[in-house]
Amino acid sequence: MSQFTQILVEKDDGIATITLNRPDKMNAYTRTMGAEIMAAMDDIDDDDSVRAVIFTGSGERAFCAGADLTPEGGGHVFSDPAEVDDLSDPTVRDGGGLLTLRLFESKKPLISACNGVAVGVGATMQLAMDIRLASETARFGFVFARRGIVPEAASSWFLPRIVGISQALEWCYSGRVFNAAEAKEGGLVRSVHSPQALMIEARELASEIAQNTSAVSVAMTRAMMWRLMNADHPMEAHKIDSRAIYRLSRGTDAKEGIASFLEKRSPEYPAKVSEDMPDFYPWWEDRAYE
Repeated sequence: MSQFTQILVEKDDGIATITLNRPDKMNAYTRTMGAEIMAAMDDIDDDDSVRAVIFTGSGERAFCAGADLTPEGGGHVFSDPAEVDDLSDPTVRDGGGLLTLRLFESKKPLISACNGVAVGVGATMQLAMDIRLASETARFGFVFARRGIVPEAASSWFLPRIVGISQALEWCYSGRVFNAAEAKEGGLVRSVHSPQALMIEARELASEIAQNTSAVSVAMTRAMMWRLMNADHPMEAHKIDSRAIYRLSRGTDAKEGIASFLEKRSPEYPAKVSEDMPDFYPWWEDRAYE
């Protein structure tokens, strides 16, 4: 995708890899980078050949060293440069939050392969990803209190849900940078790997999803897990579970899933996310299901 200047996008074997690509700046985040990631996600969601997405950083030093605070980075990375009095004005919205909200809406599973330093938005953007792997060289930091601001990118919603409120507060209160072992112990990452093995492990995980599962099932599962984990009552999950099972069990993928199991062969699921999501999806935009 030659239109991108600060990321690289590769697609093969059902896997899209998005690489943050400013290695001379430790892949520091700019508003341009954020816009390019969102555009890449729009394309990936529309591409039925892509079954899983891996994010990583270019070079050996960093995943993303936070926002580029230099003039070269474009300035005003934290927010739009326009001065407004109305805090509900769209220009007030945090750029990192726009990115994580777009990742939240993904129809494809997102895997982070954190290959180095990840601080500020470099850490918070990973919170909207589903599974996080880290290199032994990775370093994480929610450094906002040391910059005179607050956690951004909707991380006050994501981080406590991933690691618990006490751990989230400790990391954000202190603003310190911590290593991959502590990230794993605290529940931020699934596993830690040598630099050489990181992308191999990430691709194996992505391939397991791409080769063995129904794209529609995975898209529905992602939406259900993220959106229902804080429902007021399990009945809310039961409503969506019931509708999803009712619709999908009558679909082509369920027939193929059963047939491939009985015939002891690899499945070939025909349904497409672009065309075959259940008729009540996206249910959160229509409260009629209640």
